[in-house]
Amino acid sequence: MIQFDSSFLIDLKEEVAREAPGPAFEFIESLDPAELLAVSVHVVAELRVGAELARHQKQMHETIDKLLAGFLTIYPDQRFAAAYARLWVATNRGRRTVPSMDLLIATAAIIDNAALVTKNVKDFSKVPGLRIMRY
Repeated sequence: MIQFDSSFLIDLKEEVAREAPGPAFEFIESLDPAELLAVSVHVVAELRVGAELARHQKQMHETIDKLLAGFLTIYPDQRFAAAYARLWVATNRGRRTVPSMDLLIATAAIIDNAALVTKNVKDFSKVPGLRIMRY
């Protein structure tokens, strides 16, 4: 399983809208067709916030629906809270602070032993045990 961050999905959406394949589209095309592609519900929430802030909200929500149709949405289970707490303590001591939403996204990937595809390496690289894939 591979999980995707919001940055990737936003880039993919823009590439599709421009009808100009770029790094996100090329990354998807390079994957094994049998690979399970997923997003955490936290990524979905970030995208929905963006839609709510958009000028044409209904159109943006519809675009997100189409974009997410190709991905499995992962929801937290009973393991999530304890894993998040451990990662929060590990990343919020000293200067390793990770934004809460990024830590939620990272926790979901770690629990599922999934790599996270992102271009936000700065924040996600602070999360111990997270496998990051760049595009």
